[in-house]
Parts: sequence; C-alpha cells; structure tokens
Amino acid sequence: MNLLRLFLFLPVFLFAGITYAGKIDTVSTRSAAMNKTIKAVVITPDSYSDKNSYPVFYLLHGFGGNYRDWATKAPQLAQAADRYGMIIVCPDGGIGSWYLDSPVDPAWKYETYLSKELVAWVDKNYRTVASRSGRAIAGLSMGGHGALYLAFRNQDVYGAAGSLSGGVDIRPFPQNWQLSQRLGTYASSPINWEKHTVVNLLHLLTPHSLSLIIDCGTGDFFYDVNEKLHALLLERNIPHDYITRAGVHNWDYWVNSIDFQLLFMDKFFKKSINNN
Repeated sequence: MNLLRLFLFLPVFLFAGITYAGKIDTVSTRSAAMNKTIKAVVITPDSYSDKNSYPVFYLLHGFGGNYRDWATKAPQLAQAADRYGMIIVCPDGGIGSWYLDSPVDPAWKYETYLSKELVAWVDKNYRTVASRSGRAIAGLSMGGHGALYLAFRNQDVYGAAGSLSGGVDIRPFPQNWQLSQRLGTYASSPINWEKHTVVNLLHLLTPHSLSLIIDCGTGDFFYDVNEKLHALLLERNIPHDYITRAGVHNWDYWVNSIDFQLLFMDKFFKKSINNN
C-alpha cells in the first residue's frame, strides 16, 4: 500500500489525561477511468486493528478545494474517528468536477472514481465493512451535491448520505463554478443539466432506501434550493433529517455542522451493521 505519512498522531486532551486521536495519512490512489493518480486523506481510529472491520465515511470537499480541506479545517475529525470507530476518507474531487462523469468531457469521470475505483481501493487496503451498511458519504457545497448525487445513483454502494450547504439544484447557477465545462452550457445542453441535478433524481428513491441528512444555513446562497429539496422529499414521503439555522456559506458553519453529520452517520452504522 502506497502511503505517505502526513501526521503520525494528533494529540487531543480529554479529561485529566492525554490520549491520541485518529491517525491521518495521505494516500495515492489510481483512477483507471481517468488515467491518473488521485490523492486522498484517510483517517483511521487510533485503535485500528486487523482483527476488526470498520465502517467508512467518505467526505467530499467543495468547489476550489482539495483533499486536505476537511482534515486541516475541521481537526475534530481525527478525534471523531476514534470516538465512533470509523474510517474517514477525504478524496480529491478536482477543482470543479461536481463529482460527475462529464457527458461533454471524457477526462472527467469522478462518479466512476468515487463510487467504483476509490471504494474498491479502500476496501482492498483497509479493514472495512465492505457493504452499503458500512458506507456513508457527505460533503459541503459542491460536495453536498456530489454526495447526494452519488448516493442516489449508487444505492448499492452507499447506505447513507449527507449534504452541508449543498448546491442541490445546479440549474439556477448556469454561469458559475465551471458547471458549463462539465455539462455544456445550459442554453446548448439543457438535458445534461436536468439529468445531473440532485432535485431531479428523487424518482430513484423509495422510503428508507437511503438514510439522509441535509443541512444549510438560512443566510446561505444555496438555502432556497435546499428548502426546495426538503419540500420535494416531504412530498414523496422520503424520511430525512433536515437542519437549518443561522449561518452562511463558510467554514465556521461547516466545522459546526460536521459534528451533526458524524453523529448521524454513527447511528446509521450501528443500526445497519447490527441488523446485517
């Protein structure tokens, strides 16, 4: 396994003593579909052992970000890996992939990478619960769209999905965030936009087919599209947790929100793994 050690340990202080949080590694993975090497951060519990199997939480970055974002800006992830006994994987999604297999640019196949190649690599190189009952995915902004998009379309791979300030309907933003480079312009390729936006994929869901948590600040520019998604899920009787509170599209909000996502995913893992 090709592992580049990023940090050996991150110390955290609990109660009167000193303990250690999860181990953070930078790994290099290979995408045959895109013919390139892609890095990811992998956080394993300090108690990680070949004698046990661990659920995996895939965590996606936003537009313009990279695989290092979550580990550097939300340092509580290392402690959470310990607390919940899970592996956390933060892959690189390119500056503006939107985690799609682009219908107009064959060089961008991030759905294939995330839902096939990376999952297979993680299951091969780590002791994982290698089924949908042991896999969850979430992300912020572009990654919020990506997490729901990938989970909706690959329910055999992921059992739970979450979105933090997600761009869950891309159609109101035809000039933004390299979307036209991935899908063609809205004027020339409207079908691509209709087929690749999360709010148009709810027909793929049935009640309880996925465990879902959606979170967005009331001052966020994606707030309206998240409200729309929430209403559509209610209309279709799709159970989901929906959280709104004061906040905007920034790391102050996401560093707070990720704690709720982690708790939700831990409850999902405990319930789904015990039932299988």
